Amino acid sequence: MSRAASRTEDRDSSTTREDGAVPVRTPIDRPAWRTLLRYVRPHRRTVLFGGMLTLLGGLAAAAQPLAAKALVDRLGTGGAITGLLALLVGLALAGAAIAMVGDYLLERAAESVVLVARKKLTRKLLSLRVPAVQRAEPGDLLSRFTSDTTLLREVCTSALVGLVTGAVTTVVMVVMMGVMDLALLGVTLAVLAVVGLLAGAGLPMIEKASRAAQVAVGDTGSRLERALGAFRTVKAEGAEPREIAAIERGAEDAWRAGLRSARWESLVHGSNTLAIQAAFLAVLGIGGARVATGAISLSTLVAFLLFLFYLNEPIGQLLHAGSRLSVGLAAVRRLSEVEEMQSEPAEAAVIHAAAAAKDGARLVFEDVRFRYGPELPEVLRGISVDVPATGMTAFVGPSGAGKSTLFALVERFHEPSAGRILLDGRDLADWDLASLRAGIGYVEQDAPLLSGTLRDNLVYGRPDATEEEIRDAVAQTRLDSLVERLPEGLDTAVGHRGNFLSGGERQRVALARALIRRPRLLLLDEITSQLDAANEMAIRDVVTAAAKTMTVLVVAHRLSTVTQADRIVVVDNGTVRAAGTHDELVAGDSLYADFAATQLLTGE
Repeated sequence: MSRAASRTEDRDSSTTREDGAVPVRTPIDRPAWRTLLRYVRPHRRTVLFGGMLTLLGGLAAAAQPLAAKALVDRLGTGGAITGLLALLVGLALAGAAIAMVGDYLLERAAESVVLVARKKLTRKLLSLRVPAVQRAEPGDLLSRFTSDTTLLREVCTSALVGLVTGAVTTVVMVVMMGVMDLALLGVTLAVLAVVGLLAGAGLPMIEKASRAAQVAVGDTGSRLERALGAFRTVKAEGAEPREIAAIERGAEDAWRAGLRSARWESLVHGSNTLAIQAAFLAVLGIGGARVATGAISLSTLVAFLLFLFYLNEPIGQLLHAGSRLSVGLAAVRRLSEVEEMQSEPAEAAVIHAAAAAKDGARLVFEDVRFRYGPELPEVLRGISVDVPATGMTAFVGPSGAGKSTLFALVERFHEPSAGRILLDGRDLADWDLASLRAGIGYVEQDAPLLSGTLRDNLVYGRPDATEEEIRDAVAQTRLDSLVERLPEGLDTAVGHRGNFLSGGERQRVALARALIRRPRLLLLDEITSQLDAANEMAIRDVVTAAAKTMTVLVVAHRLSTVTQADRIVVVDNGTVRAAGTHDELVAGDSLYADFAATQLLTGE
């Protein structure tokens, strides 16, 4: 089956996932527990060894009451106690040392789990389809990368091991206590049953509150990211109080959810302490009476009380592990939601021979239709255009006609709902993405730059570009005066999204970046919209020269840019209204003639 057929089949069978966004449903296909264990599996040996050491440390503590019983019995007979004292000290020191090593191994495994999870999430996020990222909240995705992966640190190691070691140690101690005196064990278990009931009720509430807190943190981060991303607009519109209030409301939601989780955790852990204390008093009273009647010895009561004292730790370990796992499962579900977001196909980054050619690329649109979502109207309604190899083709038309959408389809940011696009006679769906995009230079309308230096942005698409290639592109796009003016030349930082540069400078940097890639197909979306007349003329000459060796597609509203094109395509309401030269369209198409007389003359 070809990629095109597969793509069509996928689109027909799963329209709800066509946009690549997070599914609306919250349950995940596989249990969260299975996902959690998948994170642990690569480090299972370290976790198992660390868990065994932790268990040995707990068992060493469990043996101490037996040694204490023997010590009390020896004191009663007047025998030597040096050996028993040494045994008690040895058990204490050995248990602490073994537990320390076990804790270190578990912490090491925990850090490794977080590292692997973040690497995996990074690969996933940067391989997502463009619609998935557009519809998601960046702040929420960042929250999943930071706070949700951090929650795995304790959950995937200490909490899982705590469940096992706490359960084993508790069982061992309970059995020993039963061997000593079943009546006192019955009193103890009756009191401790209260802990189990409260834990059973509290752990699901902890998970629910933790998930609500994590969602609130993600929403707050998204709101803050939005405000910082439009910082000047926020300032200019005097919207700081509204944004602050909205962010604070989100922070308060997270605070309230955190308090709910904390209340349930306090109730669960507090009930453990209270139950142990109540059991201690009950055993002390009943056990004292049994000692008085001779039913048990004093040493047995002392050992039983010590067991009860030491039992506090493994039970607390169980409860802590349970609450941490509840929190962690909420984080795992949020990470699993990202895994369910639709990614671009994972294809080998091998440049196709046609992509490495020096000539231009022929592009054919055959009855292309497209909508941004199943519930949204069609943006393109049967576009058919034949773009010859080399030369410049300009797309003009009203805003919202679908011109920029055509470029997004060529880059395969989106897939056509129907029809196909051919590059050199091959359906775009049959090209692997690396090969396809290697032959395309794309300059977006807002010309976004990345944080870093000017040089970083120029060679972003070709890190191996030579100094000569960089200088040529800088000179072609009239950036040489900017480079001379900057304090550190090409190595000057341009700020977040290039905000240290003007809009026109950003557009020229984006064009230079595209030219350095040496593409066969150059897509230019309104690249002269923020340029003055002198720079526009220079850039127009650069584009005209580039069109002699490559295929150039331009979306433009300026007459000076459009008239340089070899062919002009008029797009209106998602269809091709007319195509031809400037003179032909002025004479034969009323819409283009109107544009030429009004909008296209703006700025001339």
